[in-house]
Amino acid sequence: MSIFSKKIDQQIASYQHELIETHYREVDNMYRQIRGWRHDYRNHIQTMKAYAANEDWDAIKRYLDLLDEDLTTVDTVIKTGNSMTDAILNSKISLAKSKGIQVIADAHIPVKLKSSEIDLCCILGNLFDNAIDASMKLPENQRVIRVYMDMKNTQLYISFTNFTAGKKMKKEGKLFRSTKGEGHGFGLVRIDAIVERLDGYISRNSEDGAFTTEILLPQL
Repeated sequence: MSIFSKKIDQQIASYQHELIETHYREVDNMYRQIRGWRHDYRNHIQTMKAYAANEDWDAIKRYLDLLDEDLTTVDTVIKTGNSMTDAILNSKISLAKSKGIQVIADAHIPVKLKSSEIDLCCILGNLFDNAIDASMKLPENQRVIRVYMDMKNTQLYISFTNFTAGKKMKKEGKLFRSTKGEGHGFGLVRIDAIVERLDGYISRNSEDGAFTTEILLPQL
């Protein structure tokens, strides 16, 4: 193996480690919020009991409205049937929303996956990060990411679409040119390496105003 190839492998490994650490922090933050709310559950109950004892029904209604609003901020948005997928999708959806990006997601995984959950985490994390970066170049009212996941016969189908600024992107070899600077193209390389190792299929399509990635992963 050449020195250049070793350097590339080291950079990809470093990028993968950094990506997993980032995903872990995002997921951990989300569940910290959930655990915090559950910790306060008893206090909420005691407060409402006090209002009920005084027959202050308006106060109970206001308190319930506040709790409902608070819970909405940490509620699980996507429930695919796979806990790791739920964790990464929900953490990324939360991140996207914090940046003013609308996410339209429809994801279902009704079977036990053959592919490693770490592999799937890397694929979904990279796809979401790329879509978020591209969306940030648009005015807030134009930032939309569409996610679709489901089984197609014996294969897991994944589709990510995001609106883009400018014209159709130029393709270099199998990949489209990265506009995020040196080092950021490793996410795309990592996705392709995982899909190839799993004997899957990947397709990228850039049209004026939109970029779509479609992936098929065998599950037999």
